[in-house]
Amino acid sequence: MATKIRLQRHGRKSYAFYSIVIADVRAPRDGKFIEKIGTYNPNTNPATVDLKFDRALDWVMKGAQPTDTVRNILSREGVYMKKHLMGGVAKGAFGEAEADAKFEAWKNNKQSGLAALKAKDEEAKKAEAKARLEAEKKVNAEKAKALAEKKAAEEAEKAAAEAPAEEATEAPAEEAPAAEAAAE
Repeated sequence: MATKIRLQRHGRKSYAFYSIVIADVRAPRDGKFIEKIGTYNPNTNPATVDLKFDRALDWVMKGAQPTDTVRNILSREGVYMKKHLMGGVAKGAFGEAEADAKFEAWKNNKQSGLAALKAKDEEAKKAEAKARLEAEKKVNAEKAKALAEKKAAEEAEKAAAEAPAEEATEAPAEEAPAAEAAAE
């Protein structure tokens, strides 16, 4: 029986979530499968993969053919690297302990690269947030300055409107004593 390692779609519309399954090539996409070996969620950043590594390696070694997407997932997770190293052990190129050491070195190198990418993303997000905050502070300062100028203009206008009214009420009072002095 020809087997494939492929994705089985789950989830709602526009929010797909996949199971990684071993299925007969004749079975429908979301139909009967032999074994579920993991899940794949492309909706997260980075995509989340939960894989039973040993079972995936076992099926690849048995000859199950993965689809293109699953091949990329398995390659990223190291299944094909392990298969390659196991082939070297079978040919006698090196021992199993050396193959395990090479695989661990590859895995550690990959993990450090991913950690560096995550750190770089975090720094970029922090820098972007800081730049947004500075821009918002600048805009708020400009708005506050414009508002202060507007209030100052209103106060000046109000003071100017009150000053002539005060002068008009004070002027007759000043003129009255002058008129009384002239009358005497």
